[in-house]
Parts: sequence; structure tokens; C-alpha cells
Amino acid sequence: MTHETEAATIIGMEHSALERWGRGNPSGFLEISSPDVVHFDPLTERRLDGREALSRLDEACRGRIAIGHYEWPNVQERMLGDAAVLTFNFVSTGSEGEQRWNCTEVHARRGAGWRIVATHWSLTGHGKNAAQGTSSARSDS
Repeated sequence: MTHETEAATIIGMEHSALERWGRGNPSGFLEISSPDVVHFDPLTERRLDGREALSRLDEACRGRIAIGHYEWPNVQERMLGDAAVLTFNFVSTGSEGEQRWNCTEVHARRGAGWRIVATHWSLTGHGKNAAQGTSSARSDS
């Protein structure tokens, strides 16, 4: 496979997982994650180690997320032999208002396919969460 084909495969996997996530189904990400995945999330104080720990976090969200519209601008896939780094912004509107995220995911070739081995999602400080922080700060003054 060419680098372009492999990059398109990884981006397609991610797109499919994001579509499922937006319908309240976290299984898409769990299915494309390696058993030894490490995950950073703004909902957790520390890194999660392994798909089992990630599953516990994701299952708490099952059925609770409803994304009506999303965009993922600035998608970039860097192929590095048997590894690839996917970075993008994620802007969604849905059950939790507008959310803006930065995402970095590292994929590794595992057997005949690609799996996420490291992932880091962080809120950008814009959208609903930033607005709540601003309104709280204003009401205290």
C-alpha cells in the first residue's frame, strides 16, 4: 500500500468511529484501539492504560452523547513506517452544546491492520465549556 492509501484507511477508521460516537456509541473507538492503548482525556485526572480502562470511561458515555453536526478541520496524517500520527481539531454541536477539541492519535500497524496505541483529547477553551467558565467568573464578581 502507498502512504496515501494507508493514511486514507486510518482517516476512514477515525471517521467511522466519530460517526458512531456522535450517535452515543463508543464501540467504534474501542474496536480500533490496541489492547495496550494509552489515553489522555479531560474527564480524567490521569492517563488511562489499556483498552479495558478506556472501555470503562467510554461506557459511562454510552447513549449520553448526541452530536447533530461536527467538523474536523486541519486533519493531518503523518505516516512513519509502521506508525502514523493523526492530528485534527474537532468541533461539534449537539447534546452538550458546542464543543471544540484538539486531538492527537498515534496508530501502529498491528498484524494486517492499524490500531490506536496512544490518544490525547483536550478541550480548546472555546465553546460551551469556556462560556460556562466565563459566566461563573462573572457571577462571582
